[in-house]
Amino acid sequence: MSVGYELCEKIRNLTPYDPLEGEYQLRLDANESYFEPDEALRREIGEIAAKTAFNRYPDPYAVDVCKAFAELYGLSESLVTAGNGSDELISIICGTLLQKGDRVLTFAPDFSMYRFYAELYELEPVVLDKESDLTLSVDKAISYINENKIAAVIFSNPCNPTGQGLSRDDVRKLVSSVKALVVLDEAYMDFWDQSFLPEVQQHDNLIILKTCSKAIGMAAVRLGFAVAKPTLSIALRAAKSPYNVNSISQAIGACVLSKKEMLADCRKKLIESAQELYQRLELMTAEFPVLEKVYPTCTNFVFVKTSAAREIYGKLLDKSIAIRCFGGYLRITAPSPEQMEELFAALRDILVEMGEKA
Repeated sequence: MSVGYELCEKIRNLTPYDPLEGEYQLRLDANESYFEPDEALRREIGEIAAKTAFNRYPDPYAVDVCKAFAELYGLSESLVTAGNGSDELISIICGTLLQKGDRVLTFAPDFSMYRFYAELYELEPVVLDKESDLTLSVDKAISYINENKIAAVIFSNPCNPTGQGLSRDDVRKLVSSVKALVVLDEAYMDFWDQSFLPEVQQHDNLIILKTCSKAIGMAAVRLGFAVAKPTLSIALRAAKSPYNVNSISQAIGACVLSKKEMLADCRKKLIESAQELYQRLELMTAEFPVLEKVYPTCTNFVFVKTSAAREIYGKLLDKSIAIRCFGGYLRITAPSPEQMEELFAALRDILVEMGEKA
């Protein structure tokens, strides 16, 4: 009989990620693209799968897909490292570029996984609240980083879940004013025009993360990229597992990333959908005051402040429509035109039923 193994303290109380389960008619909760591959692209993807050498390990450096990504964004391939989604890259950064006890600054609200990985790798997460209007004060952030021995700062721009963004000038000011490592998550920057990618080579302390799960519409293949100067890029490639991105994800990614016109068209329609969603929700605030504030967005989702967030969320689930609830806020992904009408018909019925009409 064994003496008895006990989990170490840092993982003892962890629970697995708990996504929304079940089948819903509309999934507007994960900020995925509503576009699916057309028949021609599906055939191409099928041929890719058929030609894959399943008995061979994948390319450890993911050369072809990194090249396709670099060409799409006008970058040098030497700056690009592929990952099994941005989550893996965040994990690698926290686990290898930082040391136990290092202080890592995140902001609130922002993507929750930054703090999760910091804690998992025995770093010291420090959280700085954003302003009351959910914006990030760059000057406050710079002062805090420099005065509190922050080793790294990580944040999303535009922000998930608020949909707010820092201008390129503000990002430049922050990166240039601190010695800390700055991890800039541009998962949603394809929906805005303030990317800092063109300036990444000018900064030794900067890693920019990109994903294929949002505007690119490839959430299923789990593919992300880290972009940084060669010193950091080489370190990331050395630290990651040798075959971290599987062969099918690499090949499908290289294929889809090469479809520049298709991706531009999808991105344009997603932006238009998000703006229509914002405008229609904004119009509803006059009729239904319980919708306290609808935040302008530079992403593919809209953030709404409401004291009835939990109730609205639950009633939409009852109508087979899934969105996200964050305390007193709702986050709704930009839908297709048909889904837009279904969403607003359901939302209006719910608000009228609740007696919230002005």
